[in-house]
Amino acid sequence: MRPMKSDRPKLTNRAHISVVGLTMMYGEFVIQQNLNFSVQYGDIFIIMGGSGCGKTTLLKHMIGLKQPALGDVYFSEDNYWKSDLEKQQEIKQRFGVMFQAGALWSSMTLAENIALPLTEYTQLNAAEISDVVSYKLALVGLSGHEEYYPAELSGGMRKRASLARAMALDPEILFFDEPSAGLDPISARRLDDLIIELRDSLGTTVVVVTHELASIFAIGNNSVFLDAASRTMIATGDPKKLRMESPDPTVRTFLTRGER
Repeated sequence: MRPMKSDRPKLTNRAHISVVGLTMMYGEFVIQQNLNFSVQYGDIFIIMGGSGCGKTTLLKHMIGLKQPALGDVYFSEDNYWKSDLEKQQEIKQRFGVMFQAGALWSSMTLAENIALPLTEYTQLNAAEISDVVSYKLALVGLSGHEEYYPAELSGGMRKRASLARAMALDPEILFFDEPSAGLDPISARRLDDLIIELRDSLGTTVVVVTHELASIFAIGNNSVFLDAASRTMIATGDPKKLRMESPDPTVRTFLTRGER
């Protein structure tokens, strides 16, 4: 399947992230094409769609792990994929990422895990790093757990520890890949509440890959819907409004599944 030509919209100065004419491919296979959407400052933006539609792949394109076949990703006015390596590294330091599995180093304590990016990318001394680590753990409700190893924590606590590490460098954008995967409903709701609290208190823009309806409606104020059949986006906007007002039956069916 050949990618379609894209009609690229003009960028707005207000967007924190702009995805413009993006096509994602593995070899000759088109995963998604002609993606055009914007994430505004302070959004909790949901990347949603059915299984196999390319949600996590899109996240990888947005955070610099996979280069698009066509199109661009802008952070404010900076075009990530048109920047040199030094500029790309500078852009990456503006965001934090929490992967689905947490990706904590099992041989390191929580303090050591969170200190890693601080040691690599800042000039802070050991005492200052220790203060930052304690503060980040306190933000996610894990004060006093500095010397714990990941294996000593529950699944929900490991997720929050991963969030603390993603926040280590005070990012202006946080990316989450299926943050509530593997959590019981109570732990998942607590994590949703924490994401909202961090956005409200720190002014962070949040991008979340998820298929969980409870999380989509609890935290999302903006979204993009990826369709596996047509291999392009078929909706964007507030998911609560899309549930009732989207003209596309695929979107409405996805957002009302389980309802009688």
